[in-house]
Amino acid sequence: MNFDFSDDQKFLKSEARKFLDANAPTGRVRQVLDDEARPYDQALWKAVAEQGWLGAAIPEEFGGLGLGHLELCVIAEELGRAVAPIPFASTVYFLAEAIQLAGDDRQKAGILPKIAAGEVIGAVATSEGPGVLTPSGVQTSVTGGRLTGVKIPVTDGDIADLCLVLAKENGQPGLFLVDLNGEGVTREPVKTLDPTRDAARLTFKGAPAQRLGAAGEGFALIEQVFDRAAVLLAFEQCGGADRCLEMAKAYALERYAFGRVIASYQAIKHKLADMYVKNELARSNAYYGAWALNTNAPEMPVAASAARIAASEAFWFAAKENIQTHGGIGFTWEMDCHLYYRRSRQLSLVAGAPRVWKERLVSHLERRNAA
Repeated sequence: MNFDFSDDQKFLKSEARKFLDANAPTGRVRQVLDDEARPYDQALWKAVAEQGWLGAAIPEEFGGLGLGHLELCVIAEELGRAVAPIPFASTVYFLAEAIQLAGDDRQKAGILPKIAAGEVIGAVATSEGPGVLTPSGVQTSVTGGRLTGVKIPVTDGDIADLCLVLAKENGQPGLFLVDLNGEGVTREPVKTLDPTRDAARLTFKGAPAQRLGAAGEGFALIEQVFDRAAVLLAFEQCGGADRCLEMAKAYALERYAFGRVIASYQAIKHKLADMYVKNELARSNAYYGAWALNTNAPEMPVAASAARIAASEAFWFAAKENIQTHGGIGFTWEMDCHLYYRRSRQLSLVAGAPRVWKERLVSHLERRNAA
């Protein structure tokens, strides 16, 4: 049995890396960090749309490439490696996946082509503050097709055009699409560790809302969307973690201390070895998740949770140890280490913290074993 990607998928991965090396060097990431009025790289967003990546997993009938989720996984990995400062995850992993999962024909025909063309930036709004997301904890409500409430933090909520919102209707959780450029919506920026993926506080006061999926099924749907996004995020995290290991290894082989390259010292060797082990564990779980996502397997909730947990741990650990391997210079603004540390923390929280996914994994395993 072959668990690897096909030759075509490997070629796509190689071409994506070449494209991002040329169009998204870390200097472009720094430009977004240095300019508060520039929340993301608009030129890169346009270029990515022209490559067709936004519609990689969107069917051709709706303006996409119709490739599939495996191709989207390899693209996600390269975007993570480049710490690309664009709202790709919010738009593609969450909004596009939700519409393909639960949207009707009219919603798919009206929104998916715009996503594939880069004309719509998406966001997902579920959280209303600290704490674990539960159906009973949702306070935002929809009455008569109008949304009222507050969501915070919403990743890319300051730049998004269309938002996927979890809210109650007649006491039951539902999923709704809201035009953030329309009436009844107020946005306030929220400071985060990674300004290349900004967040916002969204306040809704009678904003028009369009239901996505059946009434009362919002929480079940958002869990399915999060499972799909978790696998794609895991590949982003694997890409970032691998790049951190490469940076740490390269520096350890060129930095001399006491007449020897620091890579010859046991303490550094152990750091690099631990990074490698965690990266490989994360990759194996990500591959399991990719298989479940691509085949719509019943193991999807377990596979997604495992991928999410392992990849979050690997990226954070690799980003942290990369800084440590670089020593005092690793903490400076001039080095790229902090770009990956910022992104590792952002990605580990964007779809729920690892502890939440650990609880989900245990719950799914308990139910499976009981059955």
